[in-house]
Amino acid sequence: MIIDCHGHYTTAPKALEDWRNKQIANLNTPSLGPKISDLKISDDELRESIELNQLAKMKERGIDLTIFSPRASFMAHHIGDFNTSATWAAICNELCYRVAQLFPGEFIGAAMLPQSPGVDPRSSIPELEKCIKEYGFVGINLNPDPSGGHWREPPLSDPYWYPIYEKMVEYQVPAMIHVSTSCNNCFHTTGAHYLNADTTAFMQCLTSDLFKVFPDLKFLIPHGGGAVPYHWGRFRGLAQEMKKPLLTEHLLNNIYFDTCVYHQPGIDLLTKVIPVDNILFASEMIGAVRGIDPETGYFYDDTKRYIENSTILSDSDRVKIYEGNARKIYPLLNQFLESRDAL
Repeated sequence: MIIDCHGHYTTAPKALEDWRNKQIANLNTPSLGPKISDLKISDDELRESIELNQLAKMKERGIDLTIFSPRASFMAHHIGDFNTSATWAAICNELCYRVAQLFPGEFIGAAMLPQSPGVDPRSSIPELEKCIKEYGFVGINLNPDPSGGHWREPPLSDPYWYPIYEKMVEYQVPAMIHVSTSCNNCFHTTGAHYLNADTTAFMQCLTSDLFKVFPDLKFLIPHGGGAVPYHWGRFRGLAQEMKKPLLTEHLLNNIYFDTCVYHQPGIDLLTKVIPVDNILFASEMIGAVRGIDPETGYFYDDTKRYIENSTILSDSDRVKIYEGNARKIYPLLNQFLESRDAL
């Protein structure tokens, strides 16, 4: 089985974007709407948006199931206040839930949290619990920088975040550490801000003893871990200077990386440097990079091709990357699959 752990609803019907634009336009006059009930998207529209896009490519590329969350750049936690984010997150999560209901064998949800700059993370817990308990979601996306590129929240190691971590451990759900749109002109959203955040999240964990406090906490760092695999020697050396344990002990029981790396040499580097037990298959399809690589003639985000063409990985390694590791760090996903297979 091939599980893609990193999929976003980037192809939602245009009515969703139109509703959001109205919400943003009326931030200072919320009485003018829009109301949640004003958003009308039928099941047929949802089917079409998936069948012609993500599902078509999944079938073409041989991907069986995608862990599916709202569009990352649309989270935009920096816009408005908590009520703005709470309403928007509820709408986006419900759409992902409906997609998973329409395609129960191909999609399963991961929650967007209603984060807002400077707002206590406890405020996100009701939405987290609803998505896990009522929608059957198996993970969450946690934004370490709700300010959108200005990094005003404490580091991920700070007790500020502990209420979220406590719920993650309670419900056995991992967090993909994923920022949203950059509103800092120094950082391009997908080319800089995302990769900066991946690297920053890893370093925040390295400098701390977070996983001594939460030994069962699981983070998935996307986009191949940002700069982490490329500079693995630097991070090992820094940990040594800080008198931290070896990274295999200090971090790799809790931190995992995906394969959203869009060229063969990058995947080869990732799989040489990072233990195979810490790598999960992902494509981010349909996402940040949608074109065809002129050097290969294939889509950049066809990451399964890179795993298949690897001369480094064994067949047993591929099974771990494609399925085994996802089942391990997403226990609720594993339970879902075991229940389904038992029918």
